[in-house]
Amino acid sequence: MIRHRARRGARAGAASARRALVFVLPGLWVLGVVAWELSHPTSGRLLQLLAAAPAVACAGTGRRQCVLLGGLCALLALLPFGEVEPGAGRGSRLMTCGAVLAVIGASYLTAGRRLRLVRELERTREVAATAQRVLLRPLPRRIDGVLLAADHLSASEGAVVGGDLYEVVGTRHGVRAVIGDVRGHGLDAMGTVAAMLGSFREVAHDEPELEDVLRRLERSHQRHLWERARPGRRAAGGEPSGPLAEEFVTLLLVEVAPDGSVTALNCGHPWPYRIARTAVAPVAPADPMPPLGLFPLPAELSTVCCGQLRPGEGLFLHTDGAADARDAAGEFFPLTQELRSSVEAAAAPGGPSPTGVVGNVRKALLRHAGGRLTDDVALLMLSNDRVRVPSQSARGRRAAGPGRVEAGRAE
Repeated sequence: MIRHRARRGARAGAASARRALVFVLPGLWVLGVVAWELSHPTSGRLLQLLAAAPAVACAGTGRRQCVLLGGLCALLALLPFGEVEPGAGRGSRLMTCGAVLAVIGASYLTAGRRLRLVRELERTREVAATAQRVLLRPLPRRIDGVLLAADHLSASEGAVVGGDLYEVVGTRHGVRAVIGDVRGHGLDAMGTVAAMLGSFREVAHDEPELEDVLRRLERSHQRHLWERARPGRRAAGGEPSGPLAEEFVTLLLVEVAPDGSVTALNCGHPWPYRIARTAVAPVAPADPMPPLGLFPLPAELSTVCCGQLRPGEGLFLHTDGAADARDAAGEFFPLTQELRSSVEAAAAPGGPSPTGVVGNVRKALLRHAGGRLTDDVALLMLSNDRVRVPSQSARGRRAAGPGRVEAGRAE
């Protein structure tokens, strides 16, 4: 949210500077034409160039002050600059004045229509950005003692959300996170992203086992494809056919238990990185299952143990768009190397800051790709900060005193 406001403020400042520059340039143009006519008289022929000033001013700003500048140009066109005999060039001056007035009217009407279209476009973009932020909502800084930071880069120009997804929720079973990549990118993949995120936000609280969460997500994906498929394009068995039958989602489900132990289920997604202080190591405990949607899930699912997050340690999750980003020479983004540099730059006594790590990786990625991404990118980091966050029950016991604790137990 803060980054969005900063970008909006920067765009507003740049727009104001651009309007001021475009309004100053026509004034300089008028002064130049008049100065040249005074120093090198052309019997008013050069004054015809004054018609360009209000056109440029209205096209650049569309403000009412442009009419004042145009009126000034029209008056200057009537003045007898450099005429030896009075009234010799009256007809030419009148024609120049009429041309200037015609340009003022046409430019003002055109600029007004352009301003209305620009305002409508800005409102549309604001509504679209709000809707996309609701879909891929900003994560809180902390959930149940786990520090969070996330970012998303869309390959589609002007889009906040693309084909990558992430979400983190705090449940009675632990902190559960999902990160995924829908086949395709940009606005076309947003429907599947919405279906996956909506399903995860519900089932993460309902299902006690991570395996059941994944099976519910698989059913949600199948139902989403079934609803998208037209009746004439469904197979005889009721399943989607054609291009929809080939759509899939890579998913990585992670659960951080209250004691810091991490379990995961991986469907064709890159494994995360484990961050311990300034050490960075990829986590690859087992081969991932096929992406969700390509094949049915196996009858037996077992979560993969990824060790335990001690206080100050974290996990860095990403989509394959980060590792597959290329520069102008075709070199892949060195994710592991840049992640180590980002962790060192964001080092702190209690462990690296997730916000700093994600922000540094984002900057390095955009710098490597020159700001041009061919695939969506999602970055997510979770860090165990529970040692410095006393639980609510512990705070209540300290505030109530020993007698109150025993009374509570007796109740």
